[in-house]
Amino acid sequence: MSDRNSLIEMELPRLRRFAWALTRDPDWADDLVQDCIERALSRWSSWRGDGSLRAWLFAILHNLFANGARRRGRFRALFRSDGEVPESSTPATQQSSMGLRDLDLALQQLPPEQRQVVLLVGVEGFSYAEVATIIGSPIGTVMSRLSRGRERLRGLLATDEAGGGPVLRRIK
Repeated sequence: MSDRNSLIEMELPRLRRFAWALTRDPDWADDLVQDCIERALSRWSSWRGDGSLRAWLFAILHNLFANGARRRGRFRALFRSDGEVPESSTPATQQSSMGLRDLDLALQQLPPEQRQVVLLVGVEGFSYAEVATIIGSPIGTVMSRLSRGRERLRGLLATDEAGGGPVLRRIK
């Protein structure tokens, strides 16, 4: 196996996780990752060896997702029109699992632009500059989307002081 193949293979779990978070469709996510790897290998000479391979791969994946969403007309179909997020098919049995489910449900309620930035910075650990390069936006836009996304997540996960109950339903 060549060095470039092993370098790309090391990033596969992260690419799969990001593709799944973007699409919430296992088939589409697998197609995105496969197309990303194919494009990276066919354009290997365009990657600057001094840049981050990970950021380059995520930029390819993000662009493929954006183009595919436009082409398929599925960008808005990823979210229900009533704003509801469907419940998990398997109820959580432990407190930590319920917390992760609540976080996942809250993330799905974020607008796609905010969710992408929150995932890239918070989960994947990219810097603001790297995220700006990946999504093709100015760094100020990244910082603004991240700030609004984090604030909205806090609101979705916090308890409702007026009603006293959680914003997201939590079963104990």
